[in-house]
Amino acid sequence: MSQPLGPVAALRRIAFLLERGREDTYKVKAYRTAAAALLPLGEDEIHARVDAGTLTELPGVGASTARVVAAAAQGEVPERLAELEQKHAGPLVAGGRSIRAALRGDLHSHSDWSDGGSPIEEMAFTAIELGHDYQVLTDHSPRLKVARGLSAERLARQLDVVDAINAHLDGSFRLLKGIEVDILDDGSLDQTDEMLARLEVRVASVHSKLGMEPEAMTRRMVAAVRHPRSNVLGHCTGRLVTGSRGTRAQSRFDAKAVFTACADEGVAVEINSRPERRDPPTHLLEMARDLGCLFSIDSDAHAPGQLDFLDYGCERAELAGIAPERIVNTWPVDRLLAWANG
Repeated sequence: MSQPLGPVAALRRIAFLLERGREDTYKVKAYRTAAAALLPLGEDEIHARVDAGTLTELPGVGASTARVVAAAAQGEVPERLAELEQKHAGPLVAGGRSIRAALRGDLHSHSDWSDGGSPIEEMAFTAIELGHDYQVLTDHSPRLKVARGLSAERLARQLDVVDAINAHLDGSFRLLKGIEVDILDDGSLDQTDEMLARLEVRVASVHSKLGMEPEAMTRRMVAAVRHPRSNVLGHCTGRLVTGSRGTRAQSRFDAKAVFTACADEGVAVEINSRPERRDPPTHLLEMARDLGCLFSIDSDAHAPGQLDFLDYGCERAELAGIAPERIVNTWPVDRLLAWANG
């Protein structure tokens, strides 16, 4: 950091670094809750409470977060922040740096409208701080009830929120309207054609019946890829290789048929950057490369600090020898939208 942060910014930065380092959610929540408690207060009131020792009287501010606020209010770098900068601020992986520098945005992210942990605004502001030109908001579709998937009515309201956020920005960053739409059993997409047409980018993913027989799964995925509104095939195998949810075997399907359909239709194969997914596996990533597919390196972030998970996907793309020009989120926003809605 080039200069000390104010109290709210210091709390947000700590939460970001904790998420980036995949530390416990309850720790993150403490700092985000404290930041939200301070946000409505003026600088004078914060300083007055620091001087009076009454910060912890604010709901959501505990002893540890109060120490951060006190140090930041006095122009110092809080000890907890300095510790986390040392521990978590560096590159997450050694490779992929040139591809990471070429990325202009992220096509797969979630907010607290579905199963994400933070408001849309917080996700957008963090993307701006990371230097993105754009971020696609892709909350879940209706059938994924466990993730509070958005009905057409809720999605329509969300689009108004996105418009309002963009109206307050200076134009150097754009929050794009998107969805992670479930691929239904027959390969159709879990949202109305009218709503899909109102969106700017659509990620189509399988979330159910991952153990479907290979022939049926292949038909399902190819049908979804050939849907005229599909843009990105999300985490194609559905596998989990590590993490708190345990492991899960990858779906079985004819990958050559699915990736050939992606290449034919100009649908990007997602390189999902979540460490617990690493999807697609390396041999399938190389197959998609050889079949001429486009790619999208996405964070699949459910919290602001996870937006930096792009590092993981970039390293995998570099190791697979994928040229940046084939990665759609290296493209300027106008070219991206022309591709997604052509």
